[in-house]
Amino acid sequence: MTIATVIGARPQFIKAAVVSRHLRCQHDCHEILIHTGQHYDPSMSSIFFDELDLPQPDYYLGIGSGSHGQQTGRMLEALESVLLEICPDWVLLYGDTNSTLAGALAASKLHFPIAHVEAGLRSFNRRMPEEINRIVTDTLSDLLFAPTTTAVHNLLREGIPESRIHLVGDVMYDAALYYAQKAEDTSKILDQLSLSPKQYLLATIHRAENTDNPQRLSNIFHALAKIASEWIVVVPIHPRTRKHLADMKLSWLSSTSQLLLMEPVGYLDMVQLERNAALILTDSGGVQKEAFFYQVPCVTLREETEWVETVELGWNRIVPPYSAESIVQAAKSAIQARGRMSAVFGTGDASRRIAKHLLRFRCEDRL
Repeated sequence: MTIATVIGARPQFIKAAVVSRHLRCQHDCHEILIHTGQHYDPSMSSIFFDELDLPQPDYYLGIGSGSHGQQTGRMLEALESVLLEICPDWVLLYGDTNSTLAGALAASKLHFPIAHVEAGLRSFNRRMPEEINRIVTDTLSDLLFAPTTTAVHNLLREGIPESRIHLVGDVMYDAALYYAQKAEDTSKILDQLSLSPKQYLLATIHRAENTDNPQRLSNIFHALAKIASEWIVVVPIHPRTRKHLADMKLSWLSSTSQLLLMEPVGYLDMVQLERNAALILTDSGGVQKEAFFYQVPCVTLREETEWVETVELGWNRIVPPYSAESIVQAAKSAIQARGRMSAVFGTGDASRRIAKHLLRFRCEDRL
C-alpha cells in the first residue's frame, strides 16, 4: 500500500511525525512524504524534521508564501503532477491549512481516496480561512479521523455518513506524551533564557485575524507589555507577526525589559516552554491543547475555539482582543486557575489507530 502524506506547516509536521512512525513499521506500507513548502523558513520547517525524527520529504514543492488563492493554486498544480506520478492508495491530510485544502482538491479531482486527520473541528466562524479548509476537506474525504466526540457530532450534523467517521483521539496528545521526556532531556531553552519554572508567561500570536488587524495586534502587545511589568513574558515571534509589528512601528516593545521577543523555537524547546509556564496566552489551536495536556492555564485571544473541551474543563478561557485591559485582567484571573482533567482527547494511541484504519481500508474498499 502506498500512502501519500501531504504536509506543509509546522503543526502538520508534529502530527505527521507520530503517525509516520506507525506507518513505516508496517512491512506492507510505503509512505511518500510531500512537503508543499508552505512553511519554508528553517525555524518553521527543517528543525522540526530533525527534532521529530521525521523522514526528509520525498517531494519538496517549494511553494512558499502568497495570498490564499495564489498559494493554494500553485499547490494544487504541483500536487496534481506528483499524485499522478505515484498513484497512491491513500492521500493522507492533516489539519486545516492551505496545504490541506490543496491536497483534498487535487486528490478528489484525480479520484484518489482521502483520509483527513483532525476531521470535524468547527469554530463556526467562516471568516477564518481555516474553517473553510476544514469544511471542504471533510466533505471530500473518505476516511475522517475525529479527535473528539464533539468533532464526531459536528460531522454527523453535516450529513457525513457514519461509516466514514472514526473517533481515534488526538494525535497531538500522542506527540505530547512521546516527546515530553525528550524535551526534558535535551532542551536547554530555560537555561538559555535564564527562566525558572512557573516564573514566566508564554505568548504566541500568528492568526491572520489578529496579525492583520492593527488594532487587535496593538491591543495584544500593549497588554503583554503591561503584564511584563509583573511577569517575564516570553514571545516567540512568528515571521508574519514580526512583519506587522515592524509595519506598525512598535519598536519600543524590544526595550520592555521583561518582554522577551525572540525568533521561533523548535518543537522540543516549545514543549519545554509550555510545560513550565505559569500561563499561556495564544491564538493557536495546537498550543491551546498542549496547555491542557501539560495542565497549564490558557487564555485564548480569539472570539471562539474549535477545542471547546478545554474551556468546558476549566483550563482555557476565550478573550477576544478588543482591548488591552481585558487581556490583562483575563491573564491575572487565569493565572491561578486550575481545571479538571479528562480523557476527552483519547488515551495517546490515536496514531496507532489511524495507521490501523488506513491499512484496513485499501483503495478497492473506498467508502
